[in-house]
Amino acid sequence: MAARIESRKNPRLKEIRRLRRARGPEALLEGPKLVAEALRLGVPLETVLATPEFLATDEGRGLAPALDRPPLEAAPPLLREVCDADSPQGILAVARLERGGVEALPLVEDGVYLYLDGLQDPGNLGALARTAEAAGAAGMALAAGSVHPNHPRAMRASAGSLLRVPVAIDADPKAVAARLAKVAPRWLALAPREGADLWEADLAGALVLALGAEGPGLSEGVARRCEVEVSVPVAGGVESLNATVAAALVLFEIRRRRR
Repeated sequence: MAARIESRKNPRLKEIRRLRRARGPEALLEGPKLVAEALRLGVPLETVLATPEFLATDEGRGLAPALDRPPLEAAPPLLREVCDADSPQGILAVARLERGGVEALPLVEDGVYLYLDGLQDPGNLGALARTAEAAGAAGMALAAGSVHPNHPRAMRASAGSLLRVPVAIDADPKAVAARLAKVAPRWLALAPREGADLWEADLAGALVLALGAEGPGLSEGVARRCEVEVSVPVAGGVESLNATVAAALVLFEIRRRRR
């Protein structure tokens, strides 16, 4: 019979609340889809918390036998307290998800990589990871000071991509360049209007697409490393696109040309 958590003062609940703000190797996976994908990939799950109502559903009955041990049961109000989502989906897991440095980036001939320079919004990070995977990107590197890829909101927004896409954290641009030297990528930066027209720009070969933080943009050191600036042509009256949307257009334009 599964153990049951009855109080919000339970030590395990307190620990999970702390993990919501942590930047370490533990990640909170909220919802059955993320938990199931972690199990499929062999990601170690340290704790699984679920409501009795979820475990009584067909989805819950299908997921529970795949766990190494029975989940801890908690009433919906207790699960809601430790979830980041406004509408929890009945199950949460604490996963051990180590993130490495630049050595985590695979060397892919003509590969496309994202370099995120101080990105702060976890939802944007998750969306970028999902887009990068869909467009066939080889990996992502996050500069020091960027939001951590294990942030629960980033994990949810990625819809599982942050479990699958190679991600390097605390990645200095010089170290990224050294790691990828064998594939010799060119570095690209997004510019609102004054860059080369995306539809005509040279996008051949290995590439690193550098994106800056919301507002400040790229740091000076990263900007200097970029050999090319590209802009998405937009209709008059629109100053610029959201960086995540613009990055998606660049990534899929690269994919379109290489198909």
